Amino acid sequence: MKEIQDLKPTQADPFFFLPENIITNLERLEKLAEKHPVNILVTGKQGCGKSSLVRQFAARHHRPLAVFQIGLLSEPGQLFGEQRIKEGETFYKEFLFPEAISTPECVVHLEEINRPEHPKALNELYSVLSEDRRIWVDELGLVKVAEKVIFFATLNEGPEFSGVDFVDAALRDRFYTIRLDYLPKAVEQELLVCKAGISEDQAESIVETVCSLRANYQQPVTVSTRHSLMIAELVALGATLRDAFVYTLEISKDVLESGLLALHFGSEGIEGDNEEYKLF
Repeated sequence: MKEIQDLKPTQADPFFFLPENIITNLERLEKLAEKHPVNILVTGKQGCGKSSLVRQFAARHHRPLAVFQIGLLSEPGQLFGEQRIKEGETFYKEFLFPEAISTPECVVHLEEINRPEHPKALNELYSVLSEDRRIWVDELGLVKVAEKVIFFATLNEGPEFSGVDFVDAALRDRFYTIRLDYLPKAVEQELLVCKAGISEDQAESIVETVCSLRANYQQPVTVSTRHSLMIAELVALGATLRDAFVYTLEISKDVLESGLLALHFGSEGIEGDNEEYKLF
């Protein structure tokens, strides 16, 4: 199991938008973690900010962050360490995971929790995610989860994602759930202006086209918020709208043209709900 990053505080994103109700519930869960263990599962469309939400939460609350790619787990027990050979001698190499869960107030991010290479690779998580919060590892002894540690798990679901499995009901039952979706048009436009430095008119053109592609009833295109930002960054460097879309998305010419036509005919019916979004 590869270590993704060292334990250290992360820097907050000044332009990260979330629905007000999700912000409120994240604050509730942070307070709840002072009383008993808390695990949070973040689901939603690809590129809509699931991993960014975890980083932002850690930064907002000045917590250390450790990220673990569950998709790299090829055998049970690999989160904690593995046997290695050096100069003909076998030794146990401890990984970052035991240190992370033993660090008070750490945010432990289990990325792509439904994509392990080995079907039993997640077995050890049942113990650390339970109320008991401890596990026996032969090479390490009794490993206890420290006070106020919060586990976040993120996943992509759907037939378009290869190598993913359904999360076992017994494992999913250990999590509170937060579901993210695309940003409303006005918020996505503001995000592009703030992060890519483009004009409001340029942002409006990009988002109108993106929303039209997403709402295409014959051949809908998944355009993530990440992709919207990539398109905006190319436009900021002088690319035409058409070129920015072509070099960012794998999309047919006909579908792209239908999206660009939305700029001339408006975009009725593709507006999201009226829920208020705020900076988090």
